[in-house]
Amino acid sequence: MEEKPAAGVRYSRMNVGRHLLYFGINPAAFAFAMTTLGAGMINNIFSFYYVKLFINNYKVSEGAFQQSQVVYMVWNAVNDPLFGYLQDNSKMPCCSQRRLSILYGAPLYSLTFLLAWFPWRAYAPGDLLSGLHLMVALCAFDGMLTFVLLAQCALFAEISSHHQSRLRLIKYNQVASLVGSSSILFCGVLSRNMEDFAAFQAFTVLIAVLSCGCMIYTGFHSESRYDNKDAACSVGGTPDQSAVSFSTLRTLMWQILTQRDFQLFVVMNFFQVFMLAFFNNFTMIFTEHLIPPDVLPSLAKSIMYGAGFICPQLLVLTCQNLLHGLGYYKIILFTFYLEAGMAVIMLALGPQHYYILAFFLTVNMILIQATFSLFGLPLADIIDTDLQKYKRSSPLSSMVFGTNALFTKPGQSLAPMLALNILNQFGYEQLKDAGKDANLSDLESLHSVMFYLVCLVPLVIAAMQALAWTPFSIRNSHTVDIKYVDG
Repeated sequence: MEEKPAAGVRYSRMNVGRHLLYFGINPAAFAFAMTTLGAGMINNIFSFYYVKLFINNYKVSEGAFQQSQVVYMVWNAVNDPLFGYLQDNSKMPCCSQRRLSILYGAPLYSLTFLLAWFPWRAYAPGDLLSGLHLMVALCAFDGMLTFVLLAQCALFAEISSHHQSRLRLIKYNQVASLVGSSSILFCGVLSRNMEDFAAFQAFTVLIAVLSCGCMIYTGFHSESRYDNKDAACSVGGTPDQSAVSFSTLRTLMWQILTQRDFQLFVVMNFFQVFMLAFFNNFTMIFTEHLIPPDVLPSLAKSIMYGAGFICPQLLVLTCQNLLHGLGYYKIILFTFYLEAGMAVIMLALGPQHYYILAFFLTVNMILIQATFSLFGLPLADIIDTDLQKYKRSSPLSSMVFGTNALFTKPGQSLAPMLALNILNQFGYEQLKDAGKDANLSDLESLHSVMFYLVCLVPLVIAAMQALAWTPFSIRNSHTVDIKYVDG
């Protein structure tokens, strides 16, 4: 009796696959990319709007904001390796099978996205409940994001070990991300950059439903090469290791952490996550303060914000030939040099060149996100190397992605914490709503600090990333058609 549903699902996949092939669409890549589409719709909105919402609308105090970020930082870092270990070692199909993790996690993931946008009551300035609301919203959303996207990251490494197949996944991923990123543009236009809060809330509900549907499609139609592996076989090849234990977790993590290429990647990726959070959380705030409304009206700013999330995918799609020819190593290194160079030029020009500043902010968002979109390739190569080195029966895909996140995810909290702390030292908390009543001297001082943050943060971080990335040794995977035989 249990075989019938499985057979029905297989028949459905084959039927859908035939229709997609008829239109020249790869079914495996399409199914994989649907989670990117769904996650992109909600992740971009969450990361772009939650800081401004809680600081400006809910009036959360700096103390409560920082406390929430600390709790979030700890939870954000710890849940990734734990979920990664669970997904790589659990005997429960909902955890061990990548597509089922996405299928069952998608509804909860979309629901937790909605937590932030509906206040628990009318908040007074400094209300303790608004701080608790922020903490719960951050931790719940990140927990489900981790569970679903770790499974998808593992799929990236496990659908195929062919470099060309992975580039095809990247290509489909970028198209899906391009469509998903448009949620920022539509959200900004329909809600007038959150000024019409009721419209904003309605839009988030619609996006949550669409996002859930996209990820459920992946849950039904995607498949890993290792989904049907023998449950008795562990990642190390012996039955004893399949038991979930602290000693096994420690051994596997040590094997991952002692890889030099993994160490170099983690250092570089930490700074990338920091930069991504810095620009996602504060671009809107910097733009509103540094660029007058008569220079860039609200619609133009909405288009600018939308471009910052849409154009990275276009950039990656147009660079497919470069990825084939040069490989990801040289392209990533070049972007670090480019970011540092642009920051030096902007610093030399000064803050009065408003259009150049708007261009600089937008291009930075594009480059940082586009580069980050390529990071699955080096991680997949690290997973392949680990699989071959330790002769595992199946790869530690979720654990490698999860262990990477253990060290890089804190950047998501540190960026808003440090930036807000610096801004508040120059009166941002008092001046953000002062408008025309603000003291001009204090406002000029705040704007000066904002401008230096906009220039110096990418300059310093890009330099450190270049230093960390230069010794990375897996540089030529794009020249090898088949590194390992798909099993």
